[in-house]
Amino acid sequence: MDLKKAEKLVADLQNLLNQYSYEYYVQDKPSVPDAEYDRLLRELIEYEEAFPELKTPDSPTQRVGGTILDMFEKVEHRSPMLSLGNAFNEDDLRDFDRKVRQAVGDKYSYVCELKIDGLAVTLQYEAGYFTRGATRGDGSVGEDITENLRTIKSIPLKLKEPVSIEVRGEAFMPKRSFEALNKAKDDQGEEPFANPRNAAAGSLRQLDSKLAAKRNLDIFLYAIADLGETGVESQSEGLDLLDRLGFKTNQERKNVHPLKKF
Repeated sequence: MDLKKAEKLVADLQNLLNQYSYEYYVQDKPSVPDAEYDRLLRELIEYEEAFPELKTPDSPTQRVGGTILDMFEKVEHRSPMLSLGNAFNEDDLRDFDRKVRQAVGDKYSYVCELKIDGLAVTLQYEAGYFTRGATRGDGSVGEDITENLRTIKSIPLKLKEPVSIEVRGEAFMPKRSFEALNKAKDDQGEEPFANPRNAAAGSLRQLDSKLAAKRNLDIFLYAIADLGETGVESQSEGLDLLDRLGFKTNQERKNVHPLKKF
């Protein structure tokens, strides 16, 4: 087979497999059986091995790297990754609402979203391609865990639009993955993880991405680092943009009015 024909076949397979992954891991609506996906992936691997110059960063075959890191490099965030505040009762909630009203006036609304207990991460894209991912760290400086984040199949390696953007979310370990991991640890006589949050954090700080890949993590994206660069004016619009670009967001969310004054 000549290079030109192989180039088209590889591109078609990469696009098709990326679409199938999006349907399966983001939309939770698979359109083909797992066996068909695996067959096409094996076919793509064979073509890329025969024509390595056709292997691209967004190829489904590039989820797991072969290099074991010695340590994680430090990453300085372009804008701080802030921590969340807590409200334990109605008084706390009304106090928060008063502060918002004092800061922005009477014209505002809220987006209520679920809090996922995992590890806060930031993802950077250049011209639509995933280039770097990092932990929150102390809010100003985190650790570069790009290779481990690439193993999370709900993270797109290429966006649906060629935009440069930094997005933030929560990487977590689903219950089924947590139970399977602790069973394996128990079978090997190892200490199990106390909870899914610790398991997710520990998995993303593995120096070998192949180990991280075995943990079957997931992610929900919930914020854009700099709304001003996107033209987005609200959290609701930001979540809609994330959906449009191909990110996985939590659909259990609702736009609500401010609390009534009392």
